[in-house]
Amino acid sequence: MRKAWFRKVNLVFCTLFILLVVLSGCSSAVNQSNANTANGKTEGNSTAGKKYVIGFSQATMNNPHRVAMTEGNKKWVKENFFDVEMIVTDGQNNATKQVADVEDLIARKIDLLMISPITEDALSGVVKKAKDAGIKVVTLDRKVNTPVDLHIGAENKPIGVKVAKFLNGHLNGKGNIIEIQGTAGASATNDRHEGFMTELKNYPGLKVIGTQYCDYLRENAMKYMEDMLQRFGPGEIQAVYAHNDEEALGALKAIEAANRLKEIAIVGVDGEELAIQAIKDGKMAYTVTYPFVAPEGAQNAYKLLKGEKLPAEIVLENKEIDAKNVSEWIGKGF
Repeated sequence: MRKAWFRKVNLVFCTLFILLVVLSGCSSAVNQSNANTANGKTEGNSTAGKKYVIGFSQATMNNPHRVAMTEGNKKWVKENFFDVEMIVTDGQNNATKQVADVEDLIARKIDLLMISPITEDALSGVVKKAKDAGIKVVTLDRKVNTPVDLHIGAENKPIGVKVAKFLNGHLNGKGNIIEIQGTAGASATNDRHEGFMTELKNYPGLKVIGTQYCDYLRENAMKYMEDMLQRFGPGEIQAVYAHNDEEALGALKAIEAANRLKEIAIVGVDGEELAIQAIKDGKMAYTVTYPFVAPEGAQNAYKLLKGEKLPAEIVLENKEIDAKNVSEWIGKGF
């Protein structure tokens, strides 16, 4: 009897001890979960809360502006939004591929599409398809011809106006200009050209004597500029307006090789560090900054995912850089 009584007592104590251990573990898990919630994080493979998926369809990764846009938004998501996965695709400057990229993202049931389209018309159909599937859409830099939840970027028509005004002052109201345009059909290209040509009507002494699409690529612009330098001899070109700094730097290389740098003023757009340095060195005359929409893209995409109400468009500022203020901008480009 005595041994049976001891066995019963031991069994009770063992049972109580096991219950205490289990309850202690549960309490720790609850406390850790509450701590993570308070910090707004879902660590590792935690299933606490919803996991959002953003598909980022980039037009191309063939220039520094696009790389800065992509990497800046990826970095922000990784470091700040622990409940978000971002899938990035590269359209490789091919509209057909970018359409296929977006269709694949739709099939993967993403929650939000962030897209910088190659051209307006080519990507409008597939963006509408995403919207019809209930996916939120944010366009960066360039627009499409269909309604989206949010567009973020600087205004491009005013950039063209600023360039025309600068060249009028710089050339004292008289000169021949080569315009190196971006990608045909891209909203940024259309607007930078239209703003420039509209403002140029106010300056009858300024004339565009050559223009071509160069896809925002340095090499394309260099080759085109080489052709223009052969077509127009010394003293026949006073300025080059390139739709981005990569094209401006390509034109610069051709002009420098032809030993005609002193007679031709080169202007660009974006605020690339190499272009800012070229202005500092007296090789370029002017550029207008164009924000690469990072981390603004990721920040506002997340707000939409969380149900916040945002305006249809967020306009970012651009700044003018020339010889007068270039020292303030050294080291601030991308």
